[in-house]
Amino acid sequence: MMKPKRQRMAILLLGMLSLAGATALVLTAFEDNLVFFYSPSDLQAEPPPADRSFRVGGLVLEGSLEKLEDGAVRFVISDTASELPVVFAGILPDLFREGQGIVAEGRLDADGVFRAEEVLAKHDENYMPPEVAEALKRSGEWKRNEQDAGGAAQ
Repeated sequence: MMKPKRQRMAILLLGMLSLAGATALVLTAFEDNLVFFYSPSDLQAEPPPADRSFRVGGLVLEGSLEKLEDGAVRFVISDTASELPVVFAGILPDLFREGQGIVAEGRLDADGVFRAEEVLAKHDENYMPPEVAEALKRSGEWKRNEQDAGGAAQ
């Protein structure tokens, strides 16, 4: 029979191992559900793993929207430094149009075409998805008129 001091240590050790196991399971679940954001330039510099779903954002290039024979649509998004062809086989949002910022979620195929499972468009004329705006700012191509703190256009 174990002494009470050893029994407490064994229970404490078992509790700590259980807590570590539960923490590992939670972190694994978060990693599986984590969706990263990339701009077209980010993808060109370092493509994500082929089996990983991620989000990509940019401006839909003017004249790039075309309907394919299978009912899908193909368009090109750009952060003004790089371009990425996108194919989407669903219903586009009502506010989707060329020249606007969008975020699409899906996977990159072996041909370098982004296969979108979901496309999100801005909800009014003053909104651009924050990820898209940040990617444009990083590329040095942010040309939208912004309001400064005083309310004057730059």
